[in-house]
Amino acid sequence: MNGFTMLGILLPFFGTVLGGACVFVIKGNMSTRVHKALLGFASGVMVAASVWSLLIPAMEHNAHLGRLAFAPAAFGFLLGMAFLLALDHLVPHLHAQCDEPEGPRCRLGKSAMMMLAVTLHNIPEGMAVGVMLAGLGEAGGITTLSGALTLSLGIAIQNFPEGAIISLPLRSRGMRPGRAFAMGALSGIVEPIAAVATMMLARMLAPFLPVTLAFAAGAMLYVVVEELIPETAAGSHSNAGTIGFALGFALMMALDVALA
Repeated sequence: MNGFTMLGILLPFFGTVLGGACVFVIKGNMSTRVHKALLGFASGVMVAASVWSLLIPAMEHNAHLGRLAFAPAAFGFLLGMAFLLALDHLVPHLHAQCDEPEGPRCRLGKSAMMMLAVTLHNIPEGMAVGVMLAGLGEAGGITTLSGALTLSLGIAIQNFPEGAIISLPLRSRGMRPGRAFAMGALSGIVEPIAAVATMMLARMLAPFLPVTLAFAAGAMLYVVVEELIPETAAGSHSNAGTIGFALGFALMMALDVALA
């Protein structure tokens, strides 16, 4: 594993760590307007990354299928959606602005369940990075180093607010800054783990790499549609989420086109 591959794997985690460090400079809780703007921004980045970095390359790689070039990507996309749907029902978790947990009942505390909620969001992001890195050097040039690093950078940028979203509410509930930071940072540790696991699996199933790319896109978009966008639209200041989405989408689109 070379240095560029390690950088691609670790960049998203570093973004989460930096976001978690906000507890050392922000004492109060995050305002509703800022919270929704950050969720919208993360949604925009994930949607743009799913389209430009994952679904389009998956279909381009199957151009030889003609009008059916969409079929492997559509199949992988639906599998990714189904995978996250299953995790959503099997893993207990609690979102930062909610009082009622989701998933099966358990005796975990609120802090642990909030961390699990962000962890669920981070799994598909790690998968997306892993499958992009796995495609390097494959026949047909399905992915490129610049494309993989661009995706990793985009996810790192949107992980910054995610780290803050998990650590700041914990700090406002009385948790010590050091522990709140650790909880926020550790919520992102699943990303490099998921990236490495996906790389290993994708390289074993190299002929199905386009399906795997679309699978990661479906998993990311499930998070956006099921969790992030409904949370930004609920209650007041929903326009902040819409503006954040537009900025995140435009940024990731620009990164993917300009740097890839």
